Amino acid sequence: MPDTNELLQLVPKAEGAQSMKDFKSDQEVRWCPGCGDYAVLAAVQGFMPELGLARENITFVSGIGCSSRFPYYMNTYGMHSIHGRAPSIATGLATSRRDLSVWVVTGDGDALSIGGNHLIHAL
Repeated sequence: MPDTNELLQLVPKAEGAQSMKDFKSDQEVRWCPGCGDYAVLAAVQGFMPELGLARENITFVSGIGCSSRFPYYMNTYGMHSIHGRAPSIATGLATSRRDLSVWVVTGDGDALSIGGNHLIHAL
């Protein structure tokens, strides 16, 4: 099985330097005050430029719940899927499109409750 660095070689690189601002969408971020999702979003938007990947080849897949609004706040492609099925959808997408960097964003109920078996399968 190829390692992660080998697979990332298949994802097109960005043409120029990117910044955190390049990964912020024009959508107003709406989570409850003090929610940890703000920190996760800022961290991901902060390290994405370091990967040097073309934004049009990055996809975030989410399920249901507050954390699953994440794809709307990223200036990349994304999909808000059905409850607990984000790992399954992301696995299919990543398998069929090796030129994409596919990420799953999920919360505790989405991933560990209804989606528990899908998460185990993806692992």
